[in-house]
Amino acid sequence: MHSTETSREEVIPLSRDPELRRHFAVLKEQIPGNLRFGVLLEVLDRVAAETALDYARAVDPEAYVVTAAVDEIVLRHVAALNEDIRCLARINRVGSSSMEVGIRLESPRAHLASCYFTMVARIGKGAEARSLKLPPLVQATDAERTREARAMARRETWRRADQTAVELPSREEFVLLRDLHHAQDRPGFDGLRASDLVTETWERTYPEQENNWEVIFGGYIMRRAYELSHICAERVAAARPVIAAVNRVNFFHPVQIGDKLHLTSRVAYAAGPAVCVETGIERISRDRAARALSNSCLFTFVNVDPELAPQDVPPIYPSDYAEDARYLEGRRNLASLSSQFGPRWLGAELMARAGAR
Repeated sequence: MHSTETSREEVIPLSRDPELRRHFAVLKEQIPGNLRFGVLLEVLDRVAAETALDYARAVDPEAYVVTAAVDEIVLRHVAALNEDIRCLARINRVGSSSMEVGIRLESPRAHLASCYFTMVARIGKGAEARSLKLPPLVQATDAERTREARAMARRETWRRADQTAVELPSREEFVLLRDLHHAQDRPGFDGLRASDLVTETWERTYPEQENNWEVIFGGYIMRRAYELSHICAERVAAARPVIAAVNRVNFFHPVQIGDKLHLTSRVAYAAGPAVCVETGIERISRDRAARALSNSCLFTFVNVDPELAPQDVPPIYPSDYAEDARYLEGRRNLASLSSQFGPRWLGAELMARAGAR
């Protein structure tokens, strides 16, 4: 199949559907950026799945797809609740059984975001389920080959970042962590300890959250992770945290009907107006025989006032090895976004306006 044959477009008609606007609204008040990003994540995951499913079913009509990861969502502008959002999807790369689906979000006035999902083609159910081997994607033009090369580069960047996450701190990072630890030992310390910036919740999954392949819809899982992360970010971002990037969402184990989910969000890092929040989701089977990490997520928020002017947040202080590791991961991811996209993402624009370094 040719790359252009995988294109799909969907419009979210917010400008002309009052009930849909109500569904997507955070508040009744008319404020900038009043759009529920968690609900948008559900739409994006469905569009990515439908795009990948068309390709997989050209090989086997019984094929289905599952979300393996959200490789990256980089916000460039804040969406408006009264403007339509166009989702332009296309498969950028095909591996042996995986596909990267890129989705460009547009409003009438701006390019809102670039989103990249990794979907995996499967066949069979239960113990018979297996990966489906896919034919290569035909890339006939320079633009298509460039998109494929960028998809492969993103994959390599993630692999390097995954390795970096377990590397020992550099000298600069070691000195930074040492100073943060020593500050907490001084009399009268009143800073924000990372251990106090944790939010968690429990819930059970139900049939209404199931997709067509009898597992819980990945978009629903992401929405819940995002919503708890946003609540956690508010522990630091006293004005209003707005999403600037989804650094990564990993899907490790499928969630079944009746599972209990334990969601835990932690503020990992903060600098200027930026707040990085890590969320893990543990699933516990209905019979309590199986317990595993189903998802790990990292979100970057920016603290803003009612007019979207950035507001600095206080620094946070890690105090043990796990908090140090999360702190460095958040710091490295924020630096990677800034170096990779420069001023072309929402976080950089707002941080520059705040004069953050």
